[in-house]
Amino acid sequence: MRMRFILSETGANLRRNLSMLLSLMLVTFISFLFIGASVLTQAQITKAKGDWYDKVEVVVWLCPDGTSQSANCASGKSPSAAEITALQKTIRDELNDVVSNINYVSKQDFYNNTFTKQYPNGEFQGRTLTADDMQDSLWLKLKDPTKYQVVAEVLSSKEGVEDVTDQRQIFDPVFAILNRATAVTAVLAGVMVLVAILLTGTTIRMSAASRRTETEIMRYVGASNWTIRLPFILEGAIASGIGSILSCVMLSVIVHVFITGWLAQSVTWIPYVNQMNVLLISPFLVVGAVLLSVIASTISLRRYLRA
Repeated sequence: MRMRFILSETGANLRRNLSMLLSLMLVTFISFLFIGASVLTQAQITKAKGDWYDKVEVVVWLCPDGTSQSANCASGKSPSAAEITALQKTIRDELNDVVSNINYVSKQDFYNNTFTKQYPNGEFQGRTLTADDMQDSLWLKLKDPTKYQVVAEVLSSKEGVEDVTDQRQIFDPVFAILNRATAVTAVLAGVMVLVAILLTGTTIRMSAASRRTETEIMRYVGASNWTIRLPFILEGAIASGIGSILSCVMLSVIVHVFITGWLAQSVTWIPYVNQMNVLLISPFLVVGAVLLSVIASTISLRRYLRA
């Protein structure tokens, strides 16, 4: 009987305060859409890093024939086969705990397999380059991609080495931009959550104030504080729950249309977040929205429904 009464009171509150509850629902929807977008953006960064960092290599560019600004290339000649073999042995001896694989790429192989794929016909900045304009190189696969600096310190001073580069330098600026986007989204989400909490408290207080006479009568006939308060708390929880569910649905639509249906088809070499990621975060968004609403409602009701 008590539960039936609480549910009927909750339904009455929802009908009476429909416009305010729609506002609360909309604010919750926007707030948790930002939160979900922030989480998905960070998940995208983590997934891309895990995939790319496992593939990237440290490239040891060997001295070219001719002039070079590196002090290691003072002779003006590229290393001989024996010198390259000696350098590989040095890497195995001194960096055995860091380097898992060494791949020698000749200037001809680099020109055929890499350069001409990026620059068809060898045209670069108005010039047509040939294999003789390229450099021999050693491509090192690291056991731990974060140990790049160790490799650079050991090899940068070796004779015949012009430069040591880490392919992660290509991706890090992209990750930096995405991290900033995540931070901006998180700040906006925090602001919107604060707005949702304030709006929840205001909505519930207005609902309680409009029915103050009824709640006083309920108290006089012996109704407990929770019997009086629960319909108002459920009112806010239902509105927030619906808003958060709608945000999860919108996140799913965004991922399906813009990520899976468009971006993943256009740029295929990047791993993307998918519907599974949305499903994983959705329960946390819904539960979080309901809990915030319950807490905000409980606090706001103390002023109007004191024992």
